Amino acid sequence: MRFLQAYPKEVKVFLIASLINATGSALMWPLVTMYVFDELGRSMTDAGFVLLVQSLGGIAGQLLGGSLYHKVGVNRLIVGALAMNALMLFALPWASGNWSLFIVVMGLVGLFNSLSLPAIQAFIGFRFAEQRAELFNIIYVANNIGVALGTSLSGFLGNYMLSFVLNGVTSAVFAGFFFVYLRKVGSAPAQDHGTRRQPQGGMSGWRLMGNTRIYLYMALGSMFLLIGNSIWNTGVSPFIISEGWSKQLYGFLWTLNGVLIFVAQPLVSLIKRWFAATSASQMTASAVFYLAGYAVLLFLPSYPGMLLAMVLATLGEMLISPAMPSFISEHARHNAPFYLGLSGGIGAAGRVIGPYLMGRQFDRGGLAPTGWLACGMAVLAVGFFLLHAYMNRSAERQLARRTA
Repeated sequence: MRFLQAYPKEVKVFLIASLINATGSALMWPLVTMYVFDELGRSMTDAGFVLLVQSLGGIAGQLLGGSLYHKVGVNRLIVGALAMNALMLFALPWASGNWSLFIVVMGLVGLFNSLSLPAIQAFIGFRFAEQRAELFNIIYVANNIGVALGTSLSGFLGNYMLSFVLNGVTSAVFAGFFFVYLRKVGSAPAQDHGTRRQPQGGMSGWRLMGNTRIYLYMALGSMFLLIGNSIWNTGVSPFIISEGWSKQLYGFLWTLNGVLIFVAQPLVSLIKRWFAATSASQMTASAVFYLAGYAVLLFLPSYPGMLLAMVLATLGEMLISPAMPSFISEHARHNAPFYLGLSGGIGAAGRVIGPYLMGRQFDRGGLAPTGWLACGMAVLAVGFFLLHAYMNRSAERQLARRTA
C-alpha cells in the first residue's frame, strides 16, 4: 500500500496497533446477540435490550470524549478509557451469571470503548492535518482488516467467554501502546496536535451546538443508517440460527465485509471520482448503497441474497466512515473534538433504538419486517444527507459573496 512509503514510521506503528485492537474487538461484537439468544437462552427482544444499554453507554462515551479532549488531555483520556474498557471486558465472565449485572457491565463496556473514539479521531485530524482525509481512510481499512481477522477467529474459537477475554487483552495492549506512543509524540514541539490541555476555543458547548450545519443533519442521517444496520445483528443473526444454518455462515458475512473493505478500495475510488467527489456527496451515496442492500435482504431472504446485501452495505460503509470525521476535522478545526463527539453521540442513538426495534420486529414476524424497517431508515438517511449537503453549499456561497 502507498502509505508504507508516503507516511512516517509513527503512522505505520499506529496502524499496526489499531489493527490488533480491531481484531480483538471483532472477536466479541458479532457474538453478543448470539450469546444472549443462544447461550443465555433469552429472547431477541432481550438481546436487543442488551445492545440498547451498551449503545446508551456508547452515546455517553462519545459526548464525554469530545467534551473532555481539551480539558484533561488526549493522553489521559485515551489511555484511561481503553484501560477501563479492558477491565470491564475481563469482568464479563464473572458478571454473566447475573442478568442485571451483565447488563450493567455491557453498558460500561459501551461507555469506556466510545470514550476514546472522538479523541483518537481528533488526534489524527490535528497531527496529520494535510493528509487527514487519506489517513482516515487508510486507518479505516487497517481496522477492518482486523475486523475480518477477528470475525474469522471468533467462529473457530467456538467459545463466547474466551472471545470476550481476548478482546479485553487487546484493549489493554492498545492502552499500553497509546501510553508510550503519546508520551513520545507529545514531547515533539514542532507542531501542536492537540495533546496538551487547551481551552475549547473560548466558546461554550451550548454555543458550539448552535452551528447545526456542521454536525446535526449529517449526524441524523448517520443515526437512521445505524438503526437500519441493526438488521445484521438483530435480524440476520437470529434468522440464520432459526433456519438451523451454521453459525460460521454469519461470521463469514463479516469476514466478507472486512475483505471487501481492503480489496474494493479501487472501486470506491472510482465511485468517489465519478459520482461523489466531496465528503457530503459520499455520505449521500453511502445511504443509497445501504438502501439497496436492505432491499436485497427484504426481497431475497436467502444466503446468496445476504452475501449480495453485505457487498452493497459494505460499499456504503466504505464511503461514509472516512467522510464524516474528515468533514468535521476540515470544517470545525480546533473545535473538531467537540463536534466529533457530538455527531458520534447523536449517530450512536441509532445503535440504541435499532437493536430494540429490530428485535421486536423479528420476534413478531421474522426477517421481512426488519427488512422493511431498514429500508425506511435508509430513505430517511438519504434525505438528511441531501439536506446536509444543501445547507453547507448555501453557507459556503454566502461566505464567498461576503468575502468577494
